[in-house]
Amino acid sequence: MVPALIILLLIIVLYFIHKKTKNTKKNSVVLSPVHLDLLEKKVLYYTQLSPHKKALFRTRISEFLSTVKITGIETTVEAIDEILIASGAIIPIFGFKTWKYSTLQEVLLYKKSFTKRLDFTDNTSTEHITGMVGTGSLNNIMILSQPALHHGFSNTTDKKNVAIHEFIHLIDKEDMNIDGIPKVLMDNQISLPWTEFVRKKINDINRGKSDIRGYGGSSAIEFYAVVGEYFFERPKLLKRKHPELYALLSTLFKQQ
Repeated sequence: MVPALIILLLIIVLYFIHKKTKNTKKNSVVLSPVHLDLLEKKVLYYTQLSPHKKALFRTRISEFLSTVKITGIETTVEAIDEILIASGAIIPIFGFKTWKYSTLQEVLLYKKSFTKRLDFTDNTSTEHITGMVGTGSLNNIMILSQPALHHGFSNTTDKKNVAIHEFIHLIDKEDMNIDGIPKVLMDNQISLPWTEFVRKKINDINRGKSDIRGYGGSSAIEFYAVVGEYFFERPKLLKRKHPELYALLSTLFKQQ
């Protein structure tokens, strides 16, 4: 009787494992020719990779789109939106082969900028937010403005990319504390010089003695995201103007 019960339980377990595997395969996103064409035309970072790394990048884009839902809020999610959001996610973690965003389940794509109350902005709005990592009831959600998302990849010289910015915040959040010190990426060798650099560079920004975007001077949290944008958008300029900061970020993101 007991062996029969064990066999029955084993059959049930195997059934659900098979069902889960089948569903996972069914939901796997395969990049279409349109997706691939958009990657080549719209994502400068991707075009500069070797053929081998391009293949890895495409695989990780597909994995991201297979696990994270993208929902349009009063807008339609197109292939270009999927590619840009997924690229913004993969670019800062591409140096980490097995990295997954453990807390992210969905990206809400707004048709325009929004307020802290998540209302659309209008002519009377004093807040014009273009990206946000959710907390509380929105803990597993990221919100992005569609126009800002597109602008971030179309203008490759302004050191700004809202998707990269928000995904860097999400990396910071992985240690359950958004504080501008991504402990999950750091060891003791880099944590101390990073903290010292943040303090010094924020002071330079607020004294008007830096080309780093002013928003980076508002806090250590925003400094990390802003210089991350700079690193991926204008790496040569950052290396020339801030060689030590470039070296730290290169170590932090494991990318040149």
